[in-house]
Amino acid sequence: MTSENYRTVKGDAGMVMSPTGSSTQGSPLTPSTSKPIQELPDELIQAGWAKCWSKRENRPYYFNRFTNQSLWEMPVLGQHDVISDPLGLNAAPASGEGAGDGSLGNGQRKRGPSEEASQGGPNSFKRPKVEIPVTPTTPTIPISPNTPGAKPWNSSSEDKQGQATTPVPHPPGMPLFCSVYWDLDVQTNAVIKERTTFDYLPPHPEIELQRAQLTTKLRQHYHELCSQREGIEPPRESFNRWLLERKVVDKGVDPLLPSECDPVISPSMFREVMNDIPIRLSRIKYKEEARKLLFKYAEAAKKMIDSRNATPDSRKVVKWNVEDTMNWLRRDHSASKEDYMDRLDHLRKQCGPHVTAVAKDSVEGICSKIYHISTEYVRRIRQAHLNLLKECNITAESPEVQDRLVYCYPVRLSIPSPPQPRVELHFENDIACLRYKGEMVKVNRGHFNKLELLYRYSCIDDPRFEKFLSRVWCLIKRYQVMFGSGVNEGTGLQGALPVPVFEALNKQFGVSFECFASPLNCYFKQFCSAFPDIDGFFGSRGPFLSFSPVSGSFEANPPFCEELMDAMVMHFEELLERSSEPLSFIIFVPEWRDPPTPALTRMEASRFRRHQMTVPAFEHEYRSGSQHICKREEMYYKAIHGTAVLFLQNDAGFAKWEPTTERIQELLVAYKISGRTLSSPGPSCAVAGDRDFKPGHERSASLDTSGGRDSSSPVDKSAPEMANV
Repeated sequence: MTSENYRTVKGDAGMVMSPTGSSTQGSPLTPSTSKPIQELPDELIQAGWAKCWSKRENRPYYFNRFTNQSLWEMPVLGQHDVISDPLGLNAAPASGEGAGDGSLGNGQRKRGPSEEASQGGPNSFKRPKVEIPVTPTTPTIPISPNTPGAKPWNSSSEDKQGQATTPVPHPPGMPLFCSVYWDLDVQTNAVIKERTTFDYLPPHPEIELQRAQLTTKLRQHYHELCSQREGIEPPRESFNRWLLERKVVDKGVDPLLPSECDPVISPSMFREVMNDIPIRLSRIKYKEEARKLLFKYAEAAKKMIDSRNATPDSRKVVKWNVEDTMNWLRRDHSASKEDYMDRLDHLRKQCGPHVTAVAKDSVEGICSKIYHISTEYVRRIRQAHLNLLKECNITAESPEVQDRLVYCYPVRLSIPSPPQPRVELHFENDIACLRYKGEMVKVNRGHFNKLELLYRYSCIDDPRFEKFLSRVWCLIKRYQVMFGSGVNEGTGLQGALPVPVFEALNKQFGVSFECFASPLNCYFKQFCSAFPDIDGFFGSRGPFLSFSPVSGSFEANPPFCEELMDAMVMHFEELLERSSEPLSFIIFVPEWRDPPTPALTRMEASRFRRHQMTVPAFEHEYRSGSQHICKREEMYYKAIHGTAVLFLQNDAGFAKWEPTTERIQELLVAYKISGRTLSSPGPSCAVAGDRDFKPGHERSASLDTSGGRDSSSPVDKSAPEMANV
């Protein structure tokens, strides 16, 4: 690591690294007596170990930046590393019976790839001829943290002056436990046809900052249009779901903002805004709340029909029903909550079509206006990006590809990255803070280390990690902007299955790939995600709807956007129809039955459906979409809706990964082995009186608290527990 690229900054926990042009030594790493800290063997350094000095104990100790582990004695080579070897398969063999057999704590043994490949039986199949790409897309970065020659950006290494830089130690006396929510050692079984590079413009903090500012401005425009034209607040999470729904049909050039969509008016945004007209309906607990809501709806419907260009018949129908409701409210004071809700449902059925008719043009205008503003913002961002690349004299490179099958590999860009600006890094306790031009993003230390490992495995154009910090800043900023700035806003869009479920999927069904994930919440190091331009450096294979595997076993846990889920199922069926090699998709979607979603209906009628089961509501949990920054006690939460699990497999996939009774039982058990007592539902679950949304779900739901849905009622109940971007 060169001194002109990084400097050390004294922080709360000791010494940290940030790219700059100077180097400063921090006192926590140097003993007061100026005793030299001896160098460790190169093998230990590559495994993440560094020798540090404890001022409190006045003696040296050893710290592993991968695991946050601290030891007083020098670590032993082959010692168990919970990140690079979470099951201890590569640990030094213990003495005694059964040593060296790779046995797990539950008495089971994980088979090695060679053993699994050579094992025959009724479920074996003839593997396609698969090659490792030897084109420029071939990863040249070492794929193991312990491989010599890989110098991460903050590993102990010597700069040009021969001075060693040391990673931040975990202060003695602090907890050393580090939960790991991923297994990056699982190798892929996903096979694809070799593909050319992508023509996305490479990420740059300056462009990402401009995109963030314009996206925030677009959110403000949406808020103002809803308020000025319809007198309502924007439906919660509706902008985030608009971004998801638009990407299903968008053919534009920006990775986040839509710019080339047909139709221009978003069905998702139109439905959600229209559902809140004339007023937003909330979930009701008490009789008085139901009475007030009925009165407010009647009053708002009459006011709206009087102030808009309605037909005489519409005015007559609405006014008569409103007057009848008002008379009933004045006359009957002994009505129950159910009576008020039934009356509200009747009033909505009578007045709703007329209210919708007079509001239709206005709501379509909101949707159209937001889309056209987005198109203009995309033009500005792209022009600024092209100008930046032109100043750097950067041109596209398009290596040739061969018509052959290869194991899937991360997205590669045809346009080289320009020089990256300085991004500062410091640690505040267990949080990594990255700052560019005063804009700070945060990620906990464990996920920061995870991003470093993913970058090491996937990135081929930055062997010295000189662009690592700027790309991490762009990555976190992108997802931060996509989610929005509200409390818990958007976190449901990136939730994940529990770790035991992933382990069961991998062990029982050979799953090694996630169809909807991100570098922040992925379990495997191979996954599809929303933003290939930045996620590709951290292992993404690109958006799933443009990813076409020939064989492999996949987990799909999509964002709860109905348009996206429907497109996903269509893509599954096309892939299964085309391939004769083993291909399997295990899909997790919400159990919405009243009415069922188009995606669920299509899967249940599919000829590729091999098995289906339901995990009941409140009997399983999911990992938070904000796991990279949330508190440990907020990492998991209850699922407030049932989860439908469907197996779509072609004949070869069914023969290899058949959902037998034993395998299904193991998967169900995995949902219940956490041992946690969760007292609250997901982070987007609203309190009484507030509207509770499913991320991506704009369909109607009942106003009661029973958990059912009713197509005649506009209130959505949220189930943010499973959605992955």
